[in-house]
Amino acid sequence: MKKEAWFGLSILFGIITTLVIFMPAPADITNGHMGLLMLALIVVAIMLGFPTAFTLMGMGVGFTLYAYKNMGTQLAIEQTLDLMVLRTYAVMTNDVLIAVPLFIFMGYLVERANLIEKLFKSLHLVMARVPGSLAVATIITCAVFATATGIVGAVVTLMGLLAFPAMLKSGYDIKLSAGAITAGGCLGIMIPPSVLLIVYGAVAGVSVVKLYAAAFFPGIMLAVLYVIYVILMAKLKPSLAPPLSEEERRVTLPEFAENIKNSISNKALPGLLNALKGKRNVNVPAQTLLKQLFITLLPAILFFGSMGIAYKSVTAPVPVEYSGLQEMGFNSFDSSSGSFSGGLQEPEGSGLAEPPGSLSEPPGAESLTTAQEEASAIQNDSQTAEADKAERTPAPMTFWIIFITGLILLGIFYTYFTFARLEIFKMLLASFFPLAIMILAVLGSIVFGFATPSEAAAMGAFGGLLLAIAYRRLNMAMLKESVFLTAKTSAIVCWLFVGSSIFSAAFALLGGQEIINDWVLSMDLTPVEFMILAQIVIFLLGWPLEWTEIIVIFMPIFLPLLAHYNIDPLFFGILVALNLQTAFLSPPVAMSAFYLKGVAPPHVTLNQIFLGMLPFMGIQIFALILLYLFPMIGLWLPKVLY
Repeated sequence: MKKEAWFGLSILFGIITTLVIFMPAPADITNGHMGLLMLALIVVAIMLGFPTAFTLMGMGVGFTLYAYKNMGTQLAIEQTLDLMVLRTYAVMTNDVLIAVPLFIFMGYLVERANLIEKLFKSLHLVMARVPGSLAVATIITCAVFATATGIVGAVVTLMGLLAFPAMLKSGYDIKLSAGAITAGGCLGIMIPPSVLLIVYGAVAGVSVVKLYAAAFFPGIMLAVLYVIYVILMAKLKPSLAPPLSEEERRVTLPEFAENIKNSISNKALPGLLNALKGKRNVNVPAQTLLKQLFITLLPAILFFGSMGIAYKSVTAPVPVEYSGLQEMGFNSFDSSSGSFSGGLQEPEGSGLAEPPGSLSEPPGAESLTTAQEEASAIQNDSQTAEADKAERTPAPMTFWIIFITGLILLGIFYTYFTFARLEIFKMLLASFFPLAIMILAVLGSIVFGFATPSEAAAMGAFGGLLLAIAYRRLNMAMLKESVFLTAKTSAIVCWLFVGSSIFSAAFALLGGQEIINDWVLSMDLTPVEFMILAQIVIFLLGWPLEWTEIIVIFMPIFLPLLAHYNIDPLFFGILVALNLQTAFLSPPVAMSAFYLKGVAPPHVTLNQIFLGMLPFMGIQIFALILLYLFPMIGLWLPKVLY
């Protein structure tokens, strides 16, 4: 039998042994103990391979019947069925879950738009001179693609087909290559738009918008730590990640670029400008030169455009606020008319007399209206004059420092911007930037409050359709497959929620939650000790279970204790999301390892993949400690925005 199977069976045996040792004698068993038994049995059942969602429902129904056994058979059945219906209806009416199928649909569309191959190739050429360039390009590609799809299996499988053979062909170490793919593919769990964060938000009642804002920088930090590790390993041990040969770094230039390079200059900007001058256009159509020149100048256009918008924003005059309420009386208008110096005047005479034949205004009313109009006109004129006189404030020194630094960097950029780099830039324009714009539009609309997660997910799905159309990959077969896979995955998530909701209700009904609460509180832990204990438990649970099972089964156990220890559920959720990436990198479940093994060459063993993942698990733990020591890494953006 394989080592992985022995490992899984040993964990299973340990759970059963713990149950036998710590369960009280049959005469002393209470409903609370039955709740703990149910919790242990669900782990055993999942490890034996039973479907998680329906196992949760089955155990929830069975133990609910046990909890109601004293009411009589008929009433117990009615109460249990009522509980099932109510918990299912609560899941159906949860608005947060609407975003799940839409984000999944967006992911499947982007996956099938065939962007990942172009993205990897362009990033591989961009990173050509960086140590471990193929592994670095793999991690960055995984991060970008995982952000767009959020489907770990899809990212790991595609990168296993695309990047793994390329790295092995270049002499990369099998373990380092496998670790880079599996760890990079898991970044979609953390980096928004993440389905895990939506599920946690639905379970914990935390705003998904704030979760997305809080998870952004920790996710980027984790990707950067992966890249730093790969570069260090490639620098310290070049045999693990040999540098690319000159042939692998060469970029094939189109004919017009070769002509300009050989006759004028290898630099893109001066070469194109000189080629436009009369007879020096080296037999290249002016339309082609102008098009290439526009692409070359895009970074400068974007820089000056963004700096112009920033200048207009930072130098805008401070608006003069006017109160909409005016003091009663006309002396507040500073009217030059002396007849209105004392406020409202009684009309002349002892009272208002109605003249015969028609109604007429009392004397003085007409002049009163005229005075109001004059005063309003004077006030409007003064406001307009003040607005016209308002001068723009001078730009702060920070703006000029950024502007000058940007100009210097832009100059350096164009100094080294050759025709080969122009071709790489065009490849990025065709693969990276459309994906980045779509991701930023979806996340930006959520984080800045322009749209709810469900609305942004709908726009993301529409953006995925547009990308598939733009890359000529959209057809009825592709659309049908994407819809089918989305429905299948969404159904699994929804049934899992229904099952966990029934299970959690049965667990609370039996008193299992109360026993755990009393046990934890009796240990008299500090908030730090409780946080460490919770993260250790979640880390260990990640070995036999997947993140979905941990979120829907065990999070409801931890959440009631957060208020006692004064822990923010938002911060706790980010720690959990970072911690749960270990569920995809820790044996025996380690789904990303099995995804990669399914597409890896036959000589790559599962043990090699597991060994390659271990250093990246260590990096995840290090990132978890960093986030705990410096919580503003995650909480700064939500605090600024909300």
